[in-house]
Amino acid sequence: MTRTPTPAQAPASAPTSAPSPRRTAGTPPRRATAGAGTGRPLPGVVRTGLHRAGAELRVFFRNRTAVAMNMALPVVLMLLFGSIFTMKSGGRTLPLHDVVVAGVLASGVMSAAFGVMATGIALESGDGSLKRLRGTPFAAVSYFLAKTLLVLVIAAVQSVVVLGLAVVVFDFTPPTEPGRLFTLGWVFVLGSAATALLGITVGSLITDRRTVTAAVQFPFVLLQFVSGVYYAFAGLPESVQRIGALFPLKWMAQGMRAALLPDSMAEFEPAHDWELGRVALVLTAWIVGGLVLAVAARVHRIRKDFR
Repeated sequence: MTRTPTPAQAPASAPTSAPSPRRTAGTPPRRATAGAGTGRPLPGVVRTGLHRAGAELRVFFRNRTAVAMNMALPVVLMLLFGSIFTMKSGGRTLPLHDVVVAGVLASGVMSAAFGVMATGIALESGDGSLKRLRGTPFAAVSYFLAKTLLVLVIAAVQSVVVLGLAVVVFDFTPPTEPGRLFTLGWVFVLGSAATALLGITVGSLITDRRTVTAAVQFPFVLLQFVSGVYYAFAGLPESVQRIGALFPLKWMAQGMRAALLPDSMAEFEPAHDWELGRVALVLTAWIVGGLVLAVAARVHRIRKDFR
């Protein structure tokens, strides 16, 4: 057995060992350097993030209630509002289902990004899961990588379901031109990022797990009706249009309409144009602002958890 030298026996040139730091109130626990004792390096943040994303996807798709709420509800609303509402142009009455398809596609992306992110973070913060994760080698980057992949997969599956049903029920013609597909792609990515960061902010500020559903669903449902998801945005009162224009969902829906509808439909927009430059600018501004808010909300929540 190796004898541990006392301070008097230690060489003069040896560095003095620092006393073991004690955790004080308000100080997060030190992240463990796992892998010690096994001799094997820890998996990287990408690998652990991919593993967790796979686990979260399995959990999500095994939860039939969650799948029904995220997949079936937008589809039912699209079929309902697309069959009921019409709009007038040049004395003609036109069906509104193509406009509703584009709106529901944008709404589905926000439902996946905002709803799944906010609900997941609020529930995992509330039951102490995130606090326990901070005591393991599992990096925060891996956690948010897993959440991002979960959101993107759900949003992509939901978009395919919406477009598929629109083709069957409304005889909708999906875009095939490269320019429209590119527009569809960047609106999907920017919209997902903007609303996911908003979801992180809201989910980090919810402190009571019993209020998660109300705190997440109420603003989302309200935004759908002021953002022109289920009918032509220009048909809303001007005061409601101003409120809707403050939030990303209105611009996501407008970008989706630009990608999915013929250019002749741009006359139904308030500016009589798709305004794709403004759509990109507003969504990018929401990403930058949402990143600042999300970081501030997470820091506030961590300090509150360890207070």
